[in-house]
Amino acid sequence: MPNDDVIQARGRALSSPVRLRILRLCLHAERTNKEIAEALELNPATALHHVRTLLGTGFLAAGTPRTGNRGAKEIPYRATGLSWKASLPEGTNMVFVETFLQEIEGLPPSDIEVVRMGLCLNEENRRILMDKLRAVFDDYALRGPDPDGTPTSLMLAHHRDRTSEKLSGDLAS
Repeated sequence: MPNDDVIQARGRALSSPVRLRILRLCLHAERTNKEIAEALELNPATALHHVRTLLGTGFLAAGTPRTGNRGAKEIPYRATGLSWKASLPEGTNMVFVETFLQEIEGLPPSDIEVVRMGLCLNEENRRILMDKLRAVFDDYALRGPDPDGTPTSLMLAHHRDRTSEKLSGDLAS
């Protein structure tokens, strides 16, 4: 079990949408810092700062160095999967939402599939629902990538409906 300092460092590492996007980019294939910077339209020095943060907290691992086009040494990086299992501080959820918004920016609507529904659940049934959904996510997170697969992302957000709470409060008064 990681100590509090490690948990805090990991929480800080995952507090950046850029770093979460780097992890997604390196999840199924090794990428060099140059490839990461190009894919995310970052300055290579900025990308390296984020890569080093992820390396230092165990979220990325360095692969075998290789020689680049101009003879320079390149190090490919791959996500370790630790982010799926890490304990995260409260407040990280909004970083996930911001990352999601960045990842879908500019995509055609046909590339985004959304399912949305309203529910009215007591705490026990809410917990049962979330446990079942997490089990499905865990199942797919632990599978290896399909050899003929296309990288995709899935985000599930469960939240209280503030509008309904306002209406409920109005009816109670």
